[in-house]
Amino acid sequence: MAWNGFDLSGRTALVTGGSKGLGKSMARGLALAGADIFICSRNGDQLRESLDTILSGTQQRGEFAVADMADRSQVESLARTAIEKMGSIDILINNAGTNQPQDLESIEDEVWDRVMEINLHSVMVLSRALVPSMKARKWGRIIHISSIMGFVSHPARGLYSATKSALLGFTRATALELGSYGITVNCIAPGPFLTELPKSVLNEEQQQRFAENTALGRWGNPDEMIGPTLLLSSDAGSYITGTTIVADGGWLAR
Repeated sequence: MAWNGFDLSGRTALVTGGSKGLGKSMARGLALAGADIFICSRNGDQLRESLDTILSGTQQRGEFAVADMADRSQVESLARTAIEKMGSIDILINNAGTNQPQDLESIEDEVWDRVMEINLHSVMVLSRALVPSMKARKWGRIIHISSIMGFVSHPARGLYSATKSALLGFTRATALELGSYGITVNCIAPGPFLTELPKSVLNEEQQQRFAENTALGRWGNPDEMIGPTLLLSSDAGSYITGTTIVADGGWLAR
């Protein structure tokens, strides 16, 4: 009998920011591996269309909810809604994020607070809400989507880098707290993936420079996030916790 430690049959995954970009690709990969899917974002019409694509060709069940990750009450409500609709959440992918570049002297308090809320605080709130049921089942997978900007940075990226670096420390501490309950906690740190977020903050010259700085000489395809996601979501990665997988095309190798 063939071993398939990547099989997610009977598991349910929640992917924040799951209507586009990396989140949509990761959700699609999880569905193809057998997981039922719950996604969220701020755009209901986009969620409905994306969920159809994510589940296409599978027998998996899927649901979605509209939620603004900058609003803690909506994040708390999201956790309750996900459990009500799906019964349980076994795999949590904290993918929602934003980036609003501002240099130190120009940082606006409201921008700082919003980016912190989406990139960091929502991760804590959602994880805190879903961990008790994972502990009760003695199984869980939590994956935070950090960034190579958590290891290196660029001018005007101080706020974004601060949130992504914080996720690395949060991951290590919570992995130690939850390991005895069969719950693993890890990060994936993507490098240059040409999704809507980098397109919105980088001009064409900067985009080309990012590609040239990778060992592979190109931007990543969002579907290239599926491999590390399946590893950390399944029994195949059951002995991996408290660490970060860097998916950057060799950017940090330079």
